[in-house]
Amino acid sequence: MKKPSSRSAAIQVAAALVLALPLAGCAPREPAIDAGRITQAVQTLSADDFAGRAPATEGERKTVEYLVAQLQAAKLQPGGDPLPGGGRAWTQDVPLVRSEIEGPLSLDIRAGRELLHWSQGAEVAVRATQSGAEQLRLESAPLVFIGYGVSAPERNWDDFKGVDLHGKVALVLINDPDFESGAGDFGGRAMTYYGRWTYKYEELARRGAAGALVIHETSPASYGWETVKNSNEGPKFDVLREDPLAQHVPLEGWIQRDAAALLMQKAGQDFARLKAQAATRDFRPVELKGVALDVAFKVQRQQVVSKNVVAVLPGSTHADEWVLYTAHWDHLGVGTADKDGDAIFNGAVDNAAGVAQLLEIARALAQAPRTQRSLGFMFVTAEEQGLLGSEYYATHPLYPLAKTVADLNTDSPRPTAPAKDFLTSGDAPVTLQDIVAEVARGLGRRHSPDTQPQAGLFYRSDHFSLAKRGVPAISYKSGNDLSEGGVAAGKAWMEAYDRDRYHQPNDEFDAKTWRSDGIAADATLLYAAGRRLADSREWPEWKAGSEFKAIRDATAAERQ
Repeated sequence: MKKPSSRSAAIQVAAALVLALPLAGCAPREPAIDAGRITQAVQTLSADDFAGRAPATEGERKTVEYLVAQLQAAKLQPGGDPLPGGGRAWTQDVPLVRSEIEGPLSLDIRAGRELLHWSQGAEVAVRATQSGAEQLRLESAPLVFIGYGVSAPERNWDDFKGVDLHGKVALVLINDPDFESGAGDFGGRAMTYYGRWTYKYEELARRGAAGALVIHETSPASYGWETVKNSNEGPKFDVLREDPLAQHVPLEGWIQRDAAALLMQKAGQDFARLKAQAATRDFRPVELKGVALDVAFKVQRQQVVSKNVVAVLPGSTHADEWVLYTAHWDHLGVGTADKDGDAIFNGAVDNAAGVAQLLEIARALAQAPRTQRSLGFMFVTAEEQGLLGSEYYATHPLYPLAKTVADLNTDSPRPTAPAKDFLTSGDAPVTLQDIVAEVARGLGRRHSPDTQPQAGLFYRSDHFSLAKRGVPAISYKSGNDLSEGGVAAGKAWMEAYDRDRYHQPNDEFDAKTWRSDGIAADATLLYAAGRRLADSREWPEWKAGSEFKAIRDATAAERQ
């Protein structure tokens, strides 16, 4: 491996101005954030010998060992599972089930006397079934177009109209019913949780469907087919469940838009017309008459234990109150080779960069005077599999969620010049975001609105696992208004990354182009925000109208 570029290796990023943060009572402090160390960590974690950092692989073992060694060297304390003789481990065990399609996958469509054979990764991207079964076989399963697959009584919206889905496979549109028009009952182009593919699988499981194929279109999905293919092929993980069918339909996958339109045509229907109907409250499910699906594959299932890595800095006066930082360490591992023969999904930006950034924040806080509240640093597993590591922590918390002040999550910071602004994954109605914005202003930066509200980013990173249990939480993102090239340069980088590298093998470290000064500047801001919360009596809150406010308010007495 090449050494880090001279530009990044020597950079020491600190809060050059004294942090005079209002309302916080913080003493001035300057974090020693080292961009060179960030570069070195990214280079290590995204190297080929870490094999894409998939859970339950040699890549996980190397990643966990590296993280623990770095945290020990930085003088943090272990904060994971309690040990029998006292003290804590550096990790939290996360029991998972690993499922992988074994052998060939056969998927055929019968349309009258015509037989269509579809290929995995071409017309469809099918996930290894997480139903608990060791094989999946559906024969002549009817297909039903279910619109957006939304049941939202509070919005007087029901796409199902009482249809019986048992034994049937649902075709469902991605995103919300008002995505195309930009106005309606679901917030316009800002995606709600109803628009996420995870919700659609969950809702169809509740209704007993035999399968669900999400119709892929790039704009409403916010990513291309290559991302879908790479994210669904290969081993899939889930938390260990007593009743997997309560959460998963037996057949889960995606279908290309043109393939779905062809099915509708074979049934005498028109895709564009049905899609337009699905955007209305009067939509009713449409069975594709004369069209049925045959699918069969075997599944290799294995129970495994993955690891969340957890380090802490106990508080000096309010040690039972916690400010939490999170970042996921995993990526997609080794999968289908790209056109250049590269099969390793290195995940340099996603999320070796976030892990390296969080290591630097933890190191800087360990070197600074102790905060009043405790600080926790959690590097979670299996985010790429559906936020599983953070979901497990949220249901098996090591520290009380009621006394968790906030979660500051970092995911995929950009290796660009420092930005004048910052973003969050979805603009959540939570005062935590306002606090971070106030801290940013003290550092000469500003908060900019989410540039992709239609992508539903709030529901796609690990902070969401804690948010839906009431913990004020945001996922921090690098800004677009770069100090070199402005907004045009920032948006150009983002668009190129989403198109050419996101969840693809070429999300790699390149010493010629990589720079960590922007990542380090973001680390300085996150350091300052966490320090403010940890040295104050502030309790961020969900604002009126948030779906998480009632959950948090129910535990208010524990924070007196």
